[in-house]
Amino acid sequence: MRHNLTTPSQLALAISLALGSSLALAEPDESDASESTGLGFERIVVTGAVARNQTVMQSSVSVSTVTTEDIQIAAPRSTAEIFRMLPGVRSESTGGDGNANIAIRGLPVAAGGAKFLTLQEDGLPVMQFGDIAFGNADIFLRADSTISRLDVIRGGSASTAASNSPGGIINFVSKTGLEEGGSVAFTSGLNYDSFRTDFEYGGDINNDTRFHIGGFVRQGEGVRNPGYQGEKGYQLKANLTKEFDTGYVRLYAKHLNDRVASYMPMPMFADGSSVPGFDARKDTLQSVYLTQTVRLNGDNQISRGDLRNGMNPEVNSFGFEAIFDLDDNWTLENRFRINSVSGNFITLFPAEVDSAQSIANSIAGDDAVVRYAVGPNAGERFTAENAMRIHTFDVELNDFGSIVNDLKLSRRFGEVDVTFGYYMADQSIRMSWLWNSYLMALKGDNAELLDVYAADGTAFSEQGLLAYGVPFWGNCCQRNYDSDYSIKAPYLTASWAMGDLSLDASVRRDLGKARGSYAGAVQSSRDMNGDGIISQVEQSVSAIDLANPSLVNYSWGYNSYSVGANYQLDNDWAVFGRISKGGRANADRLLFGKVNADGSVAREDAIDEVKQYELGSKSRHGNLNLFATLFFAETEEQNFEATTQLFFDRVYQAKGIELESSYRIGDFDLRGSVTWTDAEITRDALNPDVVGNTPRRQADFIYSLIARYTFDQAQLGLSLIGTTAAYAQDNNDLKFSGYTQVNAFASYDLATNLTLSLNINNLFDTIGITEAEQGSVPANGIITARTINGRTASLGLRYQF
Repeated sequence: MRHNLTTPSQLALAISLALGSSLALAEPDESDASESTGLGFERIVVTGAVARNQTVMQSSVSVSTVTTEDIQIAAPRSTAEIFRMLPGVRSESTGGDGNANIAIRGLPVAAGGAKFLTLQEDGLPVMQFGDIAFGNADIFLRADSTISRLDVIRGGSASTAASNSPGGIINFVSKTGLEEGGSVAFTSGLNYDSFRTDFEYGGDINNDTRFHIGGFVRQGEGVRNPGYQGEKGYQLKANLTKEFDTGYVRLYAKHLNDRVASYMPMPMFADGSSVPGFDARKDTLQSVYLTQTVRLNGDNQISRGDLRNGMNPEVNSFGFEAIFDLDDNWTLENRFRINSVSGNFITLFPAEVDSAQSIANSIAGDDAVVRYAVGPNAGERFTAENAMRIHTFDVELNDFGSIVNDLKLSRRFGEVDVTFGYYMADQSIRMSWLWNSYLMALKGDNAELLDVYAADGTAFSEQGLLAYGVPFWGNCCQRNYDSDYSIKAPYLTASWAMGDLSLDASVRRDLGKARGSYAGAVQSSRDMNGDGIISQVEQSVSAIDLANPSLVNYSWGYNSYSVGANYQLDNDWAVFGRISKGGRANADRLLFGKVNADGSVAREDAIDEVKQYELGSKSRHGNLNLFATLFFAETEEQNFEATTQLFFDRVYQAKGIELESSYRIGDFDLRGSVTWTDAEITRDALNPDVVGNTPRRQADFIYSLIARYTFDQAQLGLSLIGTTAAYAQDNNDLKFSGYTQVNAFASYDLATNLTLSLNINNLFDTIGITEAEQGSVPANGIITARTINGRTASLGLRYQF
């Protein structure tokens, strides 16, 4: 029997079938970001896709650009919500400002993160692996007013443009002071507590030197109230460009120290409605009654974790890029960055939702007693029906730093443009998992901690703490990762132009090494509170088995290629095709199960390969632009999921069509996209019962629409983001229905360069479920799932100078 969550909302689908979003790639400066000419078919492709300077109409690459104006109208509440505007991209951005699941063109998200695409800043990856457990790349990335635009490559051409990115590249391009001036903007939540200031300024220092500096600072509870200040932080970015007769050198730096709450799956009924006392659209598991947790740290010393830190990335980056024209038609290009990255990831996960009595009996035996541990009712018997067994996903990000360099040497040989490149990167993955277990009331507004007593009065918890560790999951998750990953990748790209026919081909060889160690949990008794007594919860404390670490010592290598052709039938119509094979090396998710005793890893586990085929058309019909792409992909997948403690060993196939278009008439502008995907699990070595099923959370259709109308002193905008129904898990039983989220934007010029704006995210307060932990409806009807945030409105004031 298949079950549906919520009533389907298909209103916008018919509209968006004809319209598709996104602009195309611009020249690498902020001045082009404000231009709007359909899908920008005449813009030059500049983000690592082809050797020749070609326009979008001339190239065989699927490319897009998102401008700052597009972002305003979409009214995003997180960086990952911006990605929902991109054709072919499924961005599950319900985890807060970070920790999103991002998929592209049917390539799977088996265990979170963005495994098959790369997030970049100014042409270099934020992380070498986009799905590091509790270290997804978008955690360390923030969009602010220093951004000029987003350049996006989708499909197989990305296989050779960057390491570990066979599905695509999303590149955040910064302003560089090419245009003199700046801005300061203030944004305040109207029905939620948040205040943010964005600022930026840039311009010429002299005739050949310019600069740009900017960032943001914010504080408040956030779009969901955790019971305390859920967001607090800032970002500073700066760059300095020195121009020479034959090129330029640019230095840049970034400091990010931001703190935001991480939202985990929340309890709700299987039909999508909220359980009593917990509104899934606005409530959160965080509570003022659980802000501190005592545990053993990565060195097995008693320490304290602070739940208020949430996702707390601390990033210091320094880099440079240089491009010079040399003699004999050679061009030299180099980008370098060194990143110091650390921080915290700490939040609450509902490992079990059931009646309080049932959970208590499983802990302390029959006729167990549950009492309030904190709050005004402390000591009194808990009489409400349901409770939650909570695990603290408490992770110290000790060192996620990296060093990256990408060198390119290009030359034209007659009608052939060739680029020789060499990419090098080192990525550290050093973190400690320090998890505990608590019992908490099922409540969305500052839920109280609960204590459990046996029938004879013996205490089986202390102030809501059930265990120093997670015995409900076999004490799996006291862990320490201490490993380093190095990548070297030579690559070659060539392109030819023969009249209306353009051809390009590229190859890349990725070579990597993993070195280090990891250690799991060991149980022992320990006096955690220092009272000289070993209490019930102190009899089995999870520590890290530092005396018996396991070795990481393996290498990998894989080849990637991409071959494309584009034929321009006339000035307004071109067709293209592409065949590609790419790969993705696996990192931390192989540990604790896929690494042999000597530290080696089987090649089929170390590398996942992706084969892709694309056939497309680009055309202009007056004011209507249309970009259509047929695609097919076959993807290998090795992965590990922390919440289920399961490994994956699969092959997926996905085929579909991606449509994007724009239409402009006078002051009215429409952009939209729709992507149809038919995906299937074609092989599963560990769970063959799912072969033939649709992968989890893969909808048949995803779509977006941006509409704007510009007056003399005002602008009105509307954006729609939607998806059809999708299965919660790979067993294809529980199914959550599609939804359409509507966002609204309005701005008015109060005076010259002074603009007042209003944006409303999720105007109609829609419930839109993006993922669920359960594959079938449990006996009590309560599942744990993530849904988009309810309606939020903010007011902004921006001054340009």
